[in-house]
Amino acid sequence: MKKLSDLDLKEKTVLVRVDYNVPLKDGKITDDLRIRASIPTISYLREKGANKIILISHLGRPEGHDESLSLAPIAKKLNQLVSNTQFANDVSGPEVKKVCNKMKKGDILLLENLRFYPGEEENSHDFAKSIVKATGANVFVQDGFAVLHRAHASTDAITKLLPSCMGLLVEKEITNLTKVLEKPTQPALLIVGGAKVSDKAPLIEHLSKKFDHIAVGGKIAADGYATDDPKIYVATDFDENAAGEKLDIGPVSTTKISEFIVDAKTIIWNGLLGYAEDPAYATASTITAEMIGEKKDATTIICGGDTTGFVENLMLSHPNLSYSLVSTGGGATLEFLLGKELPGLKALKCSAL
Repeated sequence: MKKLSDLDLKEKTVLVRVDYNVPLKDGKITDDLRIRASIPTISYLREKGANKIILISHLGRPEGHDESLSLAPIAKKLNQLVSNTQFANDVSGPEVKKVCNKMKKGDILLLENLRFYPGEEENSHDFAKSIVKATGANVFVQDGFAVLHRAHASTDAITKLLPSCMGLLVEKEITNLTKVLEKPTQPALLIVGGAKVSDKAPLIEHLSKKFDHIAVGGKIAADGYATDDPKIYVATDFDENAAGEKLDIGPVSTTKISEFIVDAKTIIWNGLLGYAEDPAYATASTITAEMIGEKKDATTIICGGDTTGFVENLMLSHPNLSYSLVSTGGGATLEFLLGKELPGLKALKCSAL
């Protein structure tokens, strides 16, 4: 796959697939991790003399044109982070072309929610072509790692129309995830929490072949996750509420996981260890996040939406914490860790342009 550094970007109109599928509450962004994660690529394009930068993304799962899922609020937030950002309430057609023609060098334009249009999820060649035609794009940059497990127009069809490469975010995700999958520095530790055992069991099984220790907490441990594998430690004690619900792993289990963290040189953490939305049951997750974030001698990967959000919020009050990768991927990260081929990456590899 080509990288940004492989393409001549000077004076080019660059179409960038970003992932701005951010959580909203009452129309306001509650976590801007994915927006901030796109800024290095945008800044690089400007530094290399790109003429115009056109951003495309989806938001949520709209059924038709749903104004509550418009990307307009995202454009406002992005403009606060990087100047000269505009918004177009369509993705193609004469109005988009008109806006693009008026853009100045280095300007950024965010187009409307791709999923307002059926052609996106249908992986329509004609839909992709209409975007390219309206924007006048010369180059396509794929920087939406979280959507690479989908074969949509903005991840697949578009790569057949323009010279295509990875953005800096996608490159960072792939580099770090490949490292811990193919050559994890030992001892390697996987920490798994969350609620859905159906999501976690395949990951535990897959990485148990390569990792030295796997620690299981969260609701899946509280519900009685069972295994005969000596590599896998399942939490044994829990903090309960008045109703007897097990809402966090207890001090014995937290101490055991902490011992694994101290020795580990590779750590992947997916899934909170308790009901961390309530601070009373966030103790184990907080201790785990702090211990991993303070390690400077290990490759550390944080993945899963709840886990990354928790860690990002903790970093606001604990600026000393740092991680090799706080993944933006969600389902794409999980599939990558399971060794599955992501359609969006395959499209970049197969792009003949």
